Amino acid sequence: MTQSKSLPNAPEVGERSYTIIARVKLNRTGNGVLASALDAVAKAGGDTGDVDMVSSTSTHVVRDITIGARDPSHGEAIVAALKQVRDVEVINVSDVVFLKHLGGKISVVPTSEVKTRVDLAQVYTPEVARVCMAIHDAPEKARNLTIAGKMVAVVSDGSRVLALGNIGAKAALPVMEGKAMLFKAMAGVDAFPICLSTQNVDEIVAAVKAIAPNFGAINLEDIESPKCYEVERRLREALDIPVFHDDQHGTAVVVGAAAINAARLIKKPLSKLKVVAVGTGAAGMACIKMLMSLGVKDIIAFNKDGAVYKGAPNLTETETWLAENSNFKGFKGNYKQALKGRDLFLGLSVGGILSGADLATMSKKAVVFALANPMPEVAPSERTANVAVMATGSSKYANQINNALAFPGIFRGALEAGVREISEEMCIEAARAIANLIGKDQLDADYIIPTVLEPVSKADKTSRVAVAVADAIKKYAAEHGLARRNIKL
Repeated sequence: MTQSKSLPNAPEVGERSYTIIARVKLNRTGNGVLASALDAVAKAGGDTGDVDMVSSTSTHVVRDITIGARDPSHGEAIVAALKQVRDVEVINVSDVVFLKHLGGKISVVPTSEVKTRVDLAQVYTPEVARVCMAIHDAPEKARNLTIAGKMVAVVSDGSRVLALGNIGAKAALPVMEGKAMLFKAMAGVDAFPICLSTQNVDEIVAAVKAIAPNFGAINLEDIESPKCYEVERRLREALDIPVFHDDQHGTAVVVGAAAINAARLIKKPLSKLKVVAVGTGAAGMACIKMLMSLGVKDIIAFNKDGAVYKGAPNLTETETWLAENSNFKGFKGNYKQALKGRDLFLGLSVGGILSGADLATMSKKAVVFALANPMPEVAPSERTANVAVMATGSSKYANQINNALAFPGIFRGALEAGVREISEEMCIEAARAIANLIGKDQLDADYIIPTVLEPVSKADKTSRVAVAVADAIKKYAAEHGLARRNIKL
């Protein structure tokens, strides 16, 4: 069945990202009290959702009113308006996001029931001893006889969390829980958050090595650059299971997929694209390397100090490598000057650094990937006529570049194949798999990349994107003799 070009699961008109539930007591003084309350919400600019009965007595009614607002301050203004309504008492106000986080977002559930003494003896003592000794005699059996073969550790030190910066281990935990949820919901992969109370490289490496026997793969998350490079390198050298820094490689896979389809749409080979890349942190460098691996040759990159070129001052180790492998004409101007006549802008930097006037200097069929969060480098409203394709990191707009399109399937494929590492070549295959999910008749300026909430796979109710990516990883592993498990393709 051919999929419509309309964006799957796009936000409805009027949908609000900030939602509260106001519990109100409505006195029984006559008709119209509820109507007056709802009218106050509307006049304050709120969107009324469900109105649920909580309790009722002869003197009053208690109801929960779900209200959509623009942001927290707007929510406060709506509540203030409610409090002014006669015969209405606001008992409590709950933020729906906080309600979803109460008690955490994940739990551990058994895979078999324990209802009888026989069940108890089989899953615990004394029979579990036989399984323990089987693993003792042949440690590789742990992959099949324990959760280790299918469990991912989502490891962070909280040093660079989303757009929040260094907020520490405890504050990072909600993000890691959310990541674990996406693993399960999209790919059927079990994952558990591990937030470490250290930001020392040696201690991070030691901690992950110590817990590694419990897991089949390690997802490094929100660890600041350049520390993340050393942590990943050392763990890859020390462990025989995949170690994958998703902020780098997951983002790069999705950027690669988007670039493949953008090039198809503008009918220009990747090898002919002229690229300006702003941002050379962990994600930026990985995306640049992905574009190179896909055949892009002409890239001018910029760090916080300016253009990256041979002999530029204060370059990091990775930027020094970049200077040797890009900007071959030695461009030394600023990024706005570099945009003139260029085909693709790749931004993983800070919001608001470009305007429509800057985009207008690019080529006739320009591609703009403005991926800074929470605000892109240039707002989609600034898009000019010469920009054929625009993508951001936001779910508010078409073509969201979101690493959730990549990591669930990558890890599913790696676990099912039993590979020791997730290689650069596997990431390239993952990018191609994501790109190929959009057929020629579906490819559109507003649909170069699948959405995170694509239709599920009928086989196991997981994301069709994750299934396609997992299959690509497994196929590559099987064809190159890297699989340690029997694979069904």
